[in-house]
Amino acid sequence: MPTQHKDSLSSHRHGEPLARRVLADRHRHVRPARIGTPAALPRVLFVTTEMTDFVKTGGLGDVAAALPRALRSMLDIRVLLPAYPSVLDKARAIVWEGRTEAYAGMPASEIGRLQTEDGLTIYVLRQPALFERPGSPYVSPVGADWSDNALRFATLSMAAAQIAAGEAHLAWRPELLHLNDWPTALAAAYAQWTRRPVPSVLTLHNLAYQGYFPLALRSLLGIPPRAPEVEAHGQLSFLRAGIAHADHLSTVSESYAREITEGAHGMGLHLLLQKKAAQGRLTGILNGIDDSWNPSTDPALPAPFTAHRTEARADTAQRVRVELGLRESRGPLFAMVARLVHQKGVDMVCEAAPQIVAAGGQLAMIGCGDPGMEREVARLARRFPGQVAAHIGFREALARRMFAGSDFLLMPSRFEPCGLSQMYAQAYGSLPIAYATGGLLDTVEDGVTGLLFHEPSVAGLRSALQRAFRIHEEPRLLAAMRRAAMLQRHDWGRSARAYASLYASAMPRRVAAA
Repeated sequence: MPTQHKDSLSSHRHGEPLARRVLADRHRHVRPARIGTPAALPRVLFVTTEMTDFVKTGGLGDVAAALPRALRSMLDIRVLLPAYPSVLDKARAIVWEGRTEAYAGMPASEIGRLQTEDGLTIYVLRQPALFERPGSPYVSPVGADWSDNALRFATLSMAAAQIAAGEAHLAWRPELLHLNDWPTALAAAYAQWTRRPVPSVLTLHNLAYQGYFPLALRSLLGIPPRAPEVEAHGQLSFLRAGIAHADHLSTVSESYAREITEGAHGMGLHLLLQKKAAQGRLTGILNGIDDSWNPSTDPALPAPFTAHRTEARADTAQRVRVELGLRESRGPLFAMVARLVHQKGVDMVCEAAPQIVAAGGQLAMIGCGDPGMEREVARLARRFPGQVAAHIGFREALARRMFAGSDFLLMPSRFEPCGLSQMYAQAYGSLPIAYATGGLLDTVEDGVTGLLFHEPSVAGLRSALQRAFRIHEEPRLLAAMRRAAMLQRHDWGRSARAYASLYASAMPRRVAAA
């Protein structure tokens, strides 16, 4: 790690030319264009391993809950999700109306249908031996990957292919599959390998996770012996197979779509992705956030506030300090709400934390992840009691209060396909401090709605922290930036229209018939 600097962060005195111009901002609030409803609605099956309504481990859960809802006025879109215990517990009235057939070593499954309270149709795939177990969708309660994950998610992928082929005994049949990351990517390959052709869009939420499994599982999973596109580094790669066979690829921000065609961010897939991009089959569409992220209506906050009346943010800051055992302070409160993994730059924050404290700031952290990083974060809190606090685990309401009570959100991610926390923070008036990559680059305007740094290092983070302390010393400047951040629009309207257009381009026969 770089040598730790001794300088106080409050010593930075450079100007903020970009930030100062927001003092004169008239805060124009642009409303999205109205979404029309076409006469004939294309049928899309959104295949996912998590959905916030039922189970969530990360941003995919939020996207799976919000994007299909944003598309409902334009499409007949439905969701396919495994029947985890949390799904079965929360689903009051599941109608079991379909089934998938066994294939290779994959078992047959039941398919049930339910509707959410707001009318979104969900199909649940029930295979008790594979999905009805404790833990998260991917790991056991002790954090170890399930040993049969290849079989579990291959079964989900094959089910999607069978549903699209009209072989699942359902009255409804999709015209396009929207797949998400490696656990569902194999559906695009199965559709081709088993001659069940159906258009597919595969969204790459994070290329770092590619679904590697032993080659010896090939026959169990029904993968043809001559299918080199599924192999990488002497293993099977679910994601590589999906990328090779999907009709179109999308990523969750425009910048990430560019970055993954380069060696540094392509995770070994950059040449294949370059080819897809050259064919016009790779598109970046920025994620959005749903309307529950509204500080004027959020029940998790002790008092509501708006972009123009932010006085109640102080009540939330006080609540956070009390909840986490931080002392009373007039200095800036920095928050980090993230998975505690290397990608998120947790190590950089831990190394910079002593300077935050020395300059009069406080740091509140929440998250879980790598056990070693969890221990490091806990040690940091013990080292600086009352000035650094850590909650290992995740509590949604506490996270919301941290966004609403902090002055700055730390997001020094080494790469970030989109990121949602920076949008949550902006909506609640906390200014993101982020490395300029992926979706962070697309959503944070440096010196206006947050702060960006351009070197993924502790030195780069420290430089941005110095700027943050300088801004905090100028209340009018801080208030103007906070107001500008809160007036950003991060709803799903524009992104939903972009996905609808993408679906249409992947369904030429359907569009021509309509």
